[in-house]
Amino acid sequence: MSSYPPTFADQVVAQSAQAQFEAFIDEHRIALNGCLDGLTEEQARRSLVASRTTLLGLVKHATFVEKVWFDEAVTCRTRAEIGVPAESHDSFILDDDDTIATVQQAHREACEASRRATASLGLDDILPGNRRGPLPLRWVYLHVLRELAQHCGHADILREQLIDK
Repeated sequence: MSSYPPTFADQVVAQSAQAQFEAFIDEHRIALNGCLDGLTEEQARRSLVASRTTLLGLVKHATFVEKVWFDEAVTCRTRAEIGVPAESHDSFILDDDDTIATVQQAHREACEASRRATASLGLDDILPGNRRGPLPLRWVYLHVLRELAQHCGHADILREQLIDK
């Protein structure tokens, strides 16, 4: 996969902590979305592990993550109102009409909506709508970065298995 821009995060070393968080999150968003590039639809859907995890499912789940942490948490809208599954594990389930193009586009749109939702917020602003209760944006950014980094690692391994077969 290794689709990280070579110096993207390095470009924010002297900027604010918020700019650094946002750059690292964007770097991982781009990398995870790019894990599908160059694959066939069959490869993207291929199950290589015992769980529901597929490359296409990982990117679909990342869309869920964006909507939960930057729509539900910011706006207090329910998951049903947002149009995402009630439970995280169900966000990996692929529909027949999910394709590389549709899942990547939905993910890009969710990321853009997330950027808009947080554009006027500071790191210490409280997001009231999470199931855990109110959380500062700083905590949400750290949590999302951790989750995206883990999923990028999963995607690297799955891609390696696909390409080497």
